[in-house]
Amino acid sequence: MFGSKKAAALLAAALTMFSASSCADKSVPLDVGELEVTFFDVGKADSIILRADDSTVIIDCGEKGDGKEMVSFLEENDVDTVDYLIITHYDKDHVGGAAKVINKLDVKNVLAPDYEEKSEEMDKYNKALAAKNITPQLLTSDLSFTLGDISYEVYAPKQTFYGEDNDNDFSLVTKVKHGNNILLFTGDAMEQRLDEIMDIGECTLLKVPYHGRKLTNIEDFISAVKPKCAVVCTSQAEFSSQVQNLLLDRKIPTYSTCFNGRITAVSDGSEIKMSTEK
Repeated sequence: MFGSKKAAALLAAALTMFSASSCADKSVPLDVGELEVTFFDVGKADSIILRADDSTVIIDCGEKGDGKEMVSFLEENDVDTVDYLIITHYDKDHVGGAAKVINKLDVKNVLAPDYEEKSEEMDKYNKALAAKNITPQLLTSDLSFTLGDISYEVYAPKQTFYGEDNDNDFSLVTKVKHGNNILLFTGDAMEQRLDEIMDIGECTLLKVPYHGRKLTNIEDFISAVKPKCAVVCTSQAEFSSQVQNLLLDRKIPTYSTCFNGRITAVSDGSEIKMSTEK
């Protein structure tokens, strides 16, 4: 992907040089609590926790074994209840750790797309749901809910078939509004799914779709949503140099788990402050 590891490191550094660890046009204090979003460093996988004083939402649980890290993180922060667990789709790098989360925590609601997948990870996920008497809500239409100061809109896939072996375009897409900030989580949405959400509106923070891999309409999508900052949950091998250069050319401060480790974004409703492990 790059000529050398040094070139990759220079490009990674350049992606964050435009930001003083925050993304906002200006800071206007709002009467809302903080929303903390943690992006776990679990390789080419999505593992994300959104926490406020009165709510916890999880979007995907990484691969098998990654759920343990999420559970430990929440226990360390005295959290034993998850208001919503959103599984964007059933690939092992998104649903793999879900069984552990469901087994160990009090999960109130589970949202997932309405399609079938057979795998070891899905077997464990379904057994965990059954053991806790949880019936997931399989979305065929969009769903909205509010938790305290935070509103969530979960966008369901618009088709029942996207092609053979294409689970990615079933990805649930979640739009989170906190004060003036909009956070957009796109799962592994690929070309067809991005076309479906092209008019979703502008955002403050974008979780870049499909682990930062190259997509034919990713430039159009970035132009449409106009993020002020971006986060990529990925490995160095998966993070396309074309996508990195696109974000760099647009002067969008970008943080990636492969270069920055665990990433934390804290919204106060008017700006989002970023901090990284590396």
